[in-house]
Amino acid sequence: MVGPVGLLQVVRGHGVPRVDCKGSSMGEIMGTVFNIQRYSIDDGPGIRSTVFLKGCPLNCKWCSNPESQNRNPEISHRDSLCSKCGICVQVCEAAAITVDEAGVHIDRDRCNVCGKCIDACDREVLELMGRSMTVEEVFSQLQRDTDYYESSGGGVTICGGEALYQPEFTFALLKRCREVGIHTCLDTAGYGTSSALQRILQYTSLVFYDIKHLDARIHRELTGKQNGLIMRNLELIIRSGVPVVIRVPYIPGHNDSKENIEALAKTVSGMSKEAKVNLLPYHRFGMGKYAMLDRRYELAKLLPPSKEDLSKAKEIIESFGLACEVAV
Repeated sequence: MVGPVGLLQVVRGHGVPRVDCKGSSMGEIMGTVFNIQRYSIDDGPGIRSTVFLKGCPLNCKWCSNPESQNRNPEISHRDSLCSKCGICVQVCEAAAITVDEAGVHIDRDRCNVCGKCIDACDREVLELMGRSMTVEEVFSQLQRDTDYYESSGGGVTICGGEALYQPEFTFALLKRCREVGIHTCLDTAGYGTSSALQRILQYTSLVFYDIKHLDARIHRELTGKQNGLIMRNLELIIRSGVPVVIRVPYIPGHNDSKENIEALAKTVSGMSKEAKVNLLPYHRFGMGKYAMLDRRYELAKLLPPSKEDLSKAKEIIESFGLACEVAV
C-alpha cells in the first residue's frame, strides 16, 4: 500500500516516458516511477526505501494500487478537493475534461497527459501519476537514507506494478545499490522473462514473490494471465539460492479455499522447505483510487477475511513444514 511518506513530487507537464531505453551508461537507463516511499517497514527487513515502478501485465481484481497498472503516466483527480471552478476545462486543449456536481471527469482516450490542467489547478485536485527517471536520479534519492539502512539492517525494495515489466531499469538500479553495499529486495509477481529474472537475481538479496492461485484457469480469471510462467520462475529463484518469501494475497471467495491453500503449501514445500509464506489479508484501502482514475472497482462489496479463517489457512500451510505469518 502506498503511503504519503516520501511521495514523489512529480514534474508537471511530462508526457509519455521512455521505458527501459538505454542511454550511454547504466545510470542513464530510464524507467517509469510512480512513488518512492521512504522509511518503509513493511517491504523487507529493517527500514527501507521502496521504489514503485509503473506498469503491470497482470490485472488482479483486488489490486490496491490501480495507478501502478498502466505503464504510462496518467492524471488522477481528488474530487473532495474540487471547487468546481472549471479552470481545468478551459486549459485542456484536448477537450478531455468535464466538471459537474460530482467532480472532475477525464476522457482517457482524449487526454494526452500534457499536464496543463495540473499547472492551472491551485487546489491540487489533479495529480500526474508517474514520471520518467534515470537510474541515477532514483539512486540519488535512495542514498539519502543509507544511515537508516545500516543501523536497522534495511535497504531498498523494488516493486510495482511489476518490477519485471521494466527489467533493464530494475537490473541497473539493483546493481547500483549492491555496488555500494545496500541490501536489495525484489518484490514481484514473477510475470516476466526468465532470462531477465536470472540477470536481476545476481544483484538481489531477497525476493518477495506473489502467488495468487495454483489453478491455471482460475488464475487467469483472477488476473488475466495463466500461472505457468510464474511457477517456472519461482523454481528458478529457489534454484538460485536467493532467499524467498512467498506472499499470498488472501481474497475471500476467490483463492481462500482449503484446496487451493493445500495445493499452494504442497507445491512450495516440494520446492523448498526453507521458503517462508506470508498471508496478505484482503483490504479495501485502495478502492478510492479507482474513482480518482475513472475506473470501476469490481470487489467493492467484498469484506476482509476473518481472523479465524486466516488462522485456519496458516495452520494448513504450517502443516506442510513451512513457516507462515499473517501480515497485519
